[in-house]
Order: sequence, then C-alpha cells, then structure tokens
Amino acid sequence: MERLCWGWWWHLSILCLLHGAAGDTGSKSKSCSEVKQVYLAKGFSLNGAPQAEISGEHLRICPQGYTCCTSEMEENFANISRVEFESKLRESSASIQRLLTTQHRNFDSYFQDLLNTSERVLQESFPSQYGDLYSQNSKIFRDLYSELRQYYRGSGINLEEALAEFWSRLLERVFKAQHTQYSFSEEYMDCLVKQYEQLKPFGDTPREVKLKAARAFIAARSFVQGLNAAADVVRKANQVPMSTECARAVMKLMYCPHCRGHSSIKLCNNYCWNIMRGCLANQADLDSEWKNLIESLLLVADKFSGSSNVENIVGSIHTKITEAITHMQENKELLTNKVFKACGNPKKTNKGSKSEERRRKAKATQEEKSAVAIMDNLISDVKGILSDIQDYWVSLPSLFCTEKVTAGPGYEDKCWNGITKGRYMPEPMGSGLANQINNPEVDVDITKPDMTIRQQIMQLKIMTSRLRNAYNGNDVDFQDTSDDISGSGSGDGCSEDICGRKLSRNTVIIQPETHAIPRQPNPGVPGSGTRLYSWDLIICLVALLVAQCTRW
Repeated sequence: MERLCWGWWWHLSILCLLHGAAGDTGSKSKSCSEVKQVYLAKGFSLNGAPQAEISGEHLRICPQGYTCCTSEMEENFANISRVEFESKLRESSASIQRLLTTQHRNFDSYFQDLLNTSERVLQESFPSQYGDLYSQNSKIFRDLYSELRQYYRGSGINLEEALAEFWSRLLERVFKAQHTQYSFSEEYMDCLVKQYEQLKPFGDTPREVKLKAARAFIAARSFVQGLNAAADVVRKANQVPMSTECARAVMKLMYCPHCRGHSSIKLCNNYCWNIMRGCLANQADLDSEWKNLIESLLLVADKFSGSSNVENIVGSIHTKITEAITHMQENKELLTNKVFKACGNPKKTNKGSKSEERRRKAKATQEEKSAVAIMDNLISDVKGILSDIQDYWVSLPSLFCTEKVTAGPGYEDKCWNGITKGRYMPEPMGSGLANQINNPEVDVDITKPDMTIRQQIMQLKIMTSRLRNAYNGNDVDFQDTSDDISGSGSGDGCSEDICGRKLSRNTVIIQPETHAIPRQPNPGVPGSGTRLYSWDLIICLVALLVAQCTRW
C-alpha cells in the first residue's frame, strides 16, 4: 500500500511540473511587438519596454498574469485612457452645444429682424401717411417697439400693460389731431381715456394684437431661451469629473488587452456597455427631463405656423397700428359725439380744422419678399436636430462601444472580457444611477448622486414648465440670464468636496472580479507571477493527498 501511494504521488508530481513548465514556456515566448507599436503610437518612449512577456505581479489595474507592460507603461496607458475618454466626451458635448447655439442664434436673429423690419417700415411710411400725427408723436411708436424688444429679451415688462398704455396714448394723440379747433385740458383727456373700453375707438385691433402678439412673443421668447438653456445644461454636465473607479475601468477596457497580448481582438459588447453605463450613470439621469424639454420645444415650434404664425404677427405690428388709426378716422363723427356726451363740450380755439380732415387712407408699404419660406426652413431644421439629440444622454456609451471596437454576433467567445479572450458572462446594466447597484465593472455608490447633475435636472424641469406655459399662451416669469437658467454654478467643474463624489480615491487596490469566465485555459490569477491551470491544480492536490497514504 505504501509503495502504491508513493508511486501515485511521484507520477502525479511529475505531471504537475511538466504542465507548469509547458505553460510558462509558452507564455514567455510571446512577443510584445504589437503593444510596443501601440505604445509608440501614443507618443511614449520604448525605453524599458519588454521584448517578450514578463511576470505581471507589479500591475495595479490590469490582470496580473504574464504581461507586456511595465509599471510605467501601465501608468502611461491609464493616463492616456483618461485623456481620450474625457476628450471624446468633450467633443460630443461641444458638437451638441454648437447645434443648439446655432439654432438659438438663427431664431433669435430672425425674431428680432421681424420686429426691426416692422419698425423700419413704420418709420418710412407713417410720415407721408399721417403727417403731423406721426412726426409730432413719433416717440410713442418708438417706445412701443422698445418695450416689445425688452419683453422679448425677458426684462420683466408686462406686455398687456405696455400695449394698453400705447393704445391709450395713441387715442389721445389721434383725437387731438382730429379736433385741432378745440382745447383739451388734462382732466378732459383723462375722461377720454376712461371711455376707451366703451368707445372701442380702434375696433377689434387692440384686442387682436393683445391676444395674438402676446402669444407670439411668449412663444418666441421661451423657445429661444429653451434652446439656450439646453445648450447650457450640456455644457455644465460635461464638467462632471471622471471618478477614480471609472478611470480604472476605462483603462482596463481600452489598454489592458494590449498588455495581455490581445491587441487584435475586439471588446465584448456587454462588457464595454457595463463600463460606460457605470461611468456615465449620473449623466444618464438627465434623460427623462431632457426628453421632456425637447418635446416641449417641439410643441412650441409648432406654434410658429398656422393662425399664430410669427411672421404674420410680430412682423406686422405696423400694419395693425395703421388699421387701428384708419378705423378711428372712419368713425370720427360717431366717436366725437360719444366723447362730447360723456365728457362735455371742450373749449374752442381760434385754430381751424385743417389736415385732420384729410383722411390718409394710403396703405402702408410692405416688403414684397415673404418670410414664410425662411421660417419654414428654420422650423424644419430645428425639429430635425431636436429629434436627433432626444436620446443624447442614454446614448453616450455608444461613443465608445461602437461596432468598430466591439465584437458582433458569433464572436462572443473571442472578445476581451476584462481578464482574457473569452465570453463575458454578466448581464448588461440599465442606464442611470439606480441601475448600477450591481454593476460588476464600476463600483458606483448610488446613494451619492452628482450635485452638478442634480442642479441641471432641476433647471430642465423649470425650463420645461416655462415652455409648457408658453405653449398654452400663458405669460411666464422669465429672467434672461444664463446663470439663472442653468443653476448657480460658475461653470467650473464641481469639486469632490462640494459635490460629494461617490467613490474611494484609492488607486492601488484592485477590486476582485465578480464574474466567472468558463473554459479559459490561461486566466491570470491576481497576486501571482506564474500561470496555473485548473486541472493542474486538481492533479497536484490529488498528489498531496496520495502522499499522506503512508500516514493513514
């Protein structure tokens, strides 16, 4: 029995040694030419870079089997992976910001041009059309356009009050111009203004302007500010710093395959998405409110066509004023009788009635060129862009996990899974912070959301509410300041102390792998500089047990 036990032990021990030696020899003979090419292409010196695989117990991020990377190479790869990750996010953010800023500028310029054109036509046509009535009272028209501009810019002016003031002042000026043979006291003018609602001197024009112009200006103002707010949210969200755990995971994803001698294989798709969804979990939480904002912008954009067409309202203020004055001139006698009856007969002067009797019915000149096509093109462009960026935040991982770098169907067993070439077993995580509780690749503390992102979520809600009010024609409290729209931040990245960053800053401890890779012949074992094989280990253990036979 004793001879038999020792015989087994001897043969099994020889098998262990032979297998171990064969494994080591095969690994050490691997060339590191591919990783050296990658390393050199990134701008690093090849001084100290190994020619063939070396023992990897010095590695702090990549699996610690045999490797082609020294500590310095791993550190340089880690730094460049962080730079490339942040650079790609910055490029994407800048692209979205440019799109939104361009749309904001186009619509803002267009709305202001409509108003400027209307005022210019009024200034050019009214002197010949109304003579002294305009030349002696041009200030009330300038004041009207000034207040319309201020309202559009969000200065807090009450548009309804501003329009009511304009019509009251215009009534006084036109009535005086029609009755130059009379002298009107201040008290008499007050009485005249008090009769405004009953007299309706300008017909339905003031009411029409109040309803349509208010809705048009509210929609235009909220729309351009909504575009600006969206761009600012993208800018602020891009300032969220990359966590230490994300940096380690990205390095493991992007450059550890090279260190392990797998430069030519692609990434396992779910492995890539789990890392990116973990890294971009906070940004993905913007998705819901971002979509609400985009939908609200699209709704308001629809208000720029149809009966509330902005060109027909904002661009025709001067025409509405002409219609109002013409109505009062045509109903002069009726209005005069009503005023004299309500306020009494004014004192006569020596002046006679002259130019006031000459009704200038010439139509105000209007530009022949229609702006309808311009607005249609603007609306078409902005709708396409808004639809394209609606899923921006949840689609950010696709910047990194493209078909070019991830393994497609049929190659699930031949991709980089974070340890070696093989199948990736864990299920893909969902988007957003709450779904990262069991993320196997990035340790995310879901109880500590990023405060910069939370601020932007709140600003999206506020802006969406304003847009919904504007869509319904309700005036909204609006301040035209980017700081108010985008949160109290100054634009600098939110610091770890302020924002309560979610993870440990320890860069030395390697988190244990939480997934198993089946049928892998050469998995690297953390903390070991040699390669062992699962069957070899079993055989060696059996050998040790057999060695105890004699004692039994």
